[in-house]
Amino acid sequence: MSPYEAPALIISECQRGILDADRSVSSGLAEQAASRGIVPRIGALADHFRQHRLPVVHCIIEHRPDQAGMLPNSYLGVMALRAHSMAAGTPDVEIPPELGPRPSDFVSTRATGLTAFYGTDLDATLRLNGVRTLVLVGVSTNLALPGLAVEAVNRGYDVVLAEDCTAGSSAQTHEFLVTNQLTLTARISSAEEVVARLPRHVTPAAAASAR
Repeated sequence: MSPYEAPALIISECQRGILDADRSVSSGLAEQAASRGIVPRIGALADHFRQHRLPVVHCIIEHRPDQAGMLPNSYLGVMALRAHSMAAGTPDVEIPPELGPRPSDFVSTRATGLTAFYGTDLDATLRLNGVRTLVLVGVSTNLALPGLAVEAVNRGYDVVLAEDCTAGSSAQTHEFLVTNQLTLTARISSAEEVVARLPRHVTPAAAASAR
C-alpha cells in the first residue's frame, strides 16, 4: 500500500461535554465511545502522527457564553440552548488529557453550526500546512463525521475514516451510517492500517534539495 498523500489527523468533537457520561447531552454516544475504547486508540494514533511530524487537529465545539449566533433550528441546537452546554470556559469544552492538545497540535473551534468547516479556520489551517488527506476520528458517525467528510470532499481533500476510532449514538446507527453513507465519501480503514500508510516526514531542507 502506498503512503497517504500529505495526511493530517482530524479529531472530531472529543470533549468532556460529549464523552463524559455525567455531562453529555447524548448518553448513548458517551456510552458507545467508552465501550468502543476510542479515546485511548485515538491517543495512540495521534502520537504516531506527531512522531511522523504530521498535523493533528482538534475540532471542538465552543459556544459563546451568551449563546450569540446559536439558533433552535435543529434538534441539536435546541438541546444545546436548553442545556447551555459546550460553553467556552466550562469543563464541557475540555479535551481529554490522553488526546492533548500537545504543543504541536492545532485546535479549531466552532461557536455555531453543526460541522467542523462551518465558520472556522479549519480549511485555511489545513491548506497552509500542505494537507491533502484527512484521517477522520472521533464523534459522531451520526452527523459530525458524515458532514465533515462531505465538506472535505467538496473542498478537494481525500478522506479516510479510521472506523475503530469513531462512535455513534448506538451500535446500530454507527454500523448503518458507516456502511451506507460514510463509505460514499471516505475510505473506511482502521487505526492499524492508517499507521501502516503514514509517509515519512520530509524536512523543508530535504524537500528543497530534491527540487
